[in-house]
Amino acid sequence: MNYQLPQNPPTKTNTHNNSTPAIPSYTTCSCFFCIMSETVPPLRRAKIARYFKQMPLRDHQEHILALSGLWKIAITNPNDPEFPSLGIFRCMAKLIQKGVNHKDWLLRCQNMYVPYYAAHIIGSYTMNKPKFADKAVKSNVVQPLMELLRGKISWVEQRVALRALGHLASHEATFEAVAEHEAEVIEASINIASTCIKEVYEKFVGLKESERLEYHRNLLTRGHGDLELENRKAEEWASQLQCWSLYLLDCFACRERSLGLICKKQFLKDLCGMWGGLSNPTSPAGIGLLRTLCGAKIGRESVANLEEVVVNLCNVSRSSDERQRMAIDSLLQLLKDPVTRYKVIDIAVPVLVDLVEVRSMGGKPKVGQEIMQILLQDYHKIKFGEMKLKSERTKRALEELWELKVERVKKESLMSEEEIREKEVLAGILKQQGNMEFGSGEIEKAVAKYTEALNLCPLETKKERIVLHSNRAQCHLLLRDPEAALSDTTRALCLSNVASASLHSKSLWRRSQAYDMKGLARESLMDCLMFISNRFGSQHAKGFKIPHYAARMVNKQMNATWLFGSAKSSSWHGALQGGVKEFVVQKKVDSLKLRMRRTS
Repeated sequence: MNYQLPQNPPTKTNTHNNSTPAIPSYTTCSCFFCIMSETVPPLRRAKIARYFKQMPLRDHQEHILALSGLWKIAITNPNDPEFPSLGIFRCMAKLIQKGVNHKDWLLRCQNMYVPYYAAHIIGSYTMNKPKFADKAVKSNVVQPLMELLRGKISWVEQRVALRALGHLASHEATFEAVAEHEAEVIEASINIASTCIKEVYEKFVGLKESERLEYHRNLLTRGHGDLELENRKAEEWASQLQCWSLYLLDCFACRERSLGLICKKQFLKDLCGMWGGLSNPTSPAGIGLLRTLCGAKIGRESVANLEEVVVNLCNVSRSSDERQRMAIDSLLQLLKDPVTRYKVIDIAVPVLVDLVEVRSMGGKPKVGQEIMQILLQDYHKIKFGEMKLKSERTKRALEELWELKVERVKKESLMSEEEIREKEVLAGILKQQGNMEFGSGEIEKAVAKYTEALNLCPLETKKERIVLHSNRAQCHLLLRDPEAALSDTTRALCLSNVASASLHSKSLWRRSQAYDMKGLARESLMDCLMFISNRFGSQHAKGFKIPHYAARMVNKQMNATWLFGSAKSSSWHGALQGGVKEFVVQKKVDSLKLRMRRTS
């Protein structure tokens, strides 16, 4: 049975004074820190080992100080073998179990913090080293972590328990120790991933300041927080709860375990909107778990039967999100399988044809070529009527792809340099005519001219083709045809490179507008943030300010994609529109800026 936690567990100090740490300090020197200052290595190790054995048996005020120090050491040096070799795992397991089994002890003084720090320490030391994970399992850490996963204390402890269990399940040697609780772990992870945002909102963010559990506030802000920082950190931790739930599920899915439990219709649909842990590059998020599921026959069939899921994968495959590559991989796996290919082909082909000119992605070269080969693998059967497609749009897309990547390549390879230049000049004339039609308000005529120019423009003149696709996309936006605008902007972006950064930025902004028209707020936001990042990274960025139109778009989409949006109350929504959202936008812009610098 879950504990009924007091609203304000006892504390020694006013922890919301900015000058006061979250964990109180004591005037007497901590025994643990005296041990750590021991200069004779063998003596120091013997004292530490003895301390770890005695710590769960004693009830002392210094425990939380020692655990806080151990947590900092574990976070900073997770590969250091000293503490794992001296019994830290058994000590942490016993402390968690003590907190779960003895409510009176848990609620006394600062003991409420003990299970959180203990689970965090286990998770940090088992993150990278399989031998540490093996030692942890042999020290019986799994059962106490399972108690926290069951919600015996609160969502804060669930977060660190999920993290620790995820690391244990990621190592081959210790996976089975977690899998002993397979059905329970799967069900709990699915439930937490699906409900954690609402849970954190209802039990923390949506409460008045005076109603929030004091120890939660202290853990979130380390005693240096105001209300704004608390809310910001709560949003981050809620995202991480979802992140670690999905990571743990991914550990089972990649081994093709419990796929029947994971592949529930509603959960697969919900996965598309689960973006927990975006700031963590190792997090699969919902899209990453879908990619793993698409690697197995049961997973592919389950995903292929849900049109909503396939459509969402298509949307991400044409976005600036870091998980674009995962979405493309998922779609390609569905198309490679003869059983699922014709369930998804009519949805996936019109989207993937826009990506055939992309070169590398996520460190993988020739992505566009791989897409083209999979899309055209049975084109002749379709062309000569041996195979029927439900959608004429899909058939036209494949015909266009064949003409672009096979017929035109063949024709232009046989042309002389003079003939190529002549086609380039004619395409340039048509582009100018299209610009004139656009300027005079004849948008449909401008589209026709740009299309003629694209059909003539040599494939090697990528810069001109980028301009034509981008210009035609602007026409489609004015004609309120967002799908056509998405297609053209994506093609322009796939053709782009560093030398044409300004054109690339323009296409990003136009695609952001197209996604906005379709009501796809997250994809619109990611493109808009990338647009801003590109502008920051350009040669003329000195004194650059975010354009007002981009700032409006970011604000609109941040409102629409706010993590707690589905659970928000009107009063909290207004309060959060300022600081939290501005911080998140700036964080995303800084991250994108850094990535742009690295890739360029």
